[in-house]
Amino acid sequence: MKMIKIIIFLVCIGTAWYLGRRSRQPKEQPRNKINIPRDYLIGLNFLLNEETDKAVDIFIKMLEVDSDTVETHLAVGKLFRKRGEVDRAIRIHQNLIARPQLEKVYREQSLFELGQDYLSAGVLDRAERIFIELVNAKSHSARALRTLIDIYQQEKDWENAVKAAHQYEAVTRQSMQPTIAHYYCELAENAAHKKQFDEAIQFLKKALSADHACVRASLLQAKVLIETGEYKLAIHSLKKIKNQNSDYLSEAIELLAFCYEQLEDEESLVIYLKHLLDEHPRVPVVLILAERIRKRKGDKVAATFVADYVRRYPSLRGLYTFVNIYISSAEGRAKEDLHILQNLMKNLLADKSEYQCNSCGFSGKSLHWQCPGCKAWSTMLPAYRLEEKYEPVVAG
Repeated sequence: MKMIKIIIFLVCIGTAWYLGRRSRQPKEQPRNKINIPRDYLIGLNFLLNEETDKAVDIFIKMLEVDSDTVETHLAVGKLFRKRGEVDRAIRIHQNLIARPQLEKVYREQSLFELGQDYLSAGVLDRAERIFIELVNAKSHSARALRTLIDIYQQEKDWENAVKAAHQYEAVTRQSMQPTIAHYYCELAENAAHKKQFDEAIQFLKKALSADHACVRASLLQAKVLIETGEYKLAIHSLKKIKNQNSDYLSEAIELLAFCYEQLEDEESLVIYLKHLLDEHPRVPVVLILAERIRKRKGDKVAATFVADYVRRYPSLRGLYTFVNIYISSAEGRAKEDLHILQNLMKNLLADKSEYQCNSCGFSGKSLHWQCPGCKAWSTMLPAYRLEEKYEPVVAG
């Protein structure tokens, strides 16, 4: 089947060559005699002997590069790339670019296709050079910048990603600020990893300037401030998250509790969590608050608190939290039954993903700020957010 497709493909090339030659003949010249080129016959012979590479080279050479055949070259190159035969695609596009008489519009198109060839081959440095050249070509500027952004993301070259994103904004008038904020966050993470905390803070300020709703920047800012012992400032950063995107409160609660513990001010923590739970009922908030209640007033009071929440906002994770607290105060057969229920829910939750992309559905156990599936930023959300219904259940 593959050989049949190749034969059809190469015969089409030969036909295109013949028709192109025929269309350029003077009208008065007699056409009743068809002279089949010797190279065409040689190419078919290579093909029949299953020397496909040699056959392809022969047929490509037969296509004279001019305004009548350049589109055929481009189409053939794309076809080879889609088939995974990138080396052949590269040869075709390089052959086009090498022609001094090639029109500017076709040269730019050929360059773009060659850049795509190198991307497919994983040769990012060559692809990058080509797309940098195409940034100045109006017909390909936006696509070249978009591709450069993708390349810089793959290479984790965040500084150049920022520059390319700003250029893309200028060319397309489309905002890239939320994405640029993530690039600054990447730079901040790199700086923090090297213990360059002042530099990390500066990058995070730029991130929040680009996108004031960037949860990631606030979280990173808090982590850097915790590293330097600035717990009050860290709390201030963490408290911004409820207004930025309350779905990510689960990422902030543990850090928030840690900061209050370091300041020996758990009373303020409890007061804040109660207000937070009224505004944004979430299982992670309940979990932290229930633990504080348990320490102060015992298991039964904590279990009653969680049970009240689960009645109003039913979810598997909420019920699991209730069982974990209530089981310690249960006795006899009730305790045995609760253990069975506890293990069942534990197994159910173990199979569930912790995070899921609300764009493509990709799911996983770790939070990725850029979805590994669709490559979108800030689309991975905590799974509990997708499970819970935040409208309270009213008894009928």
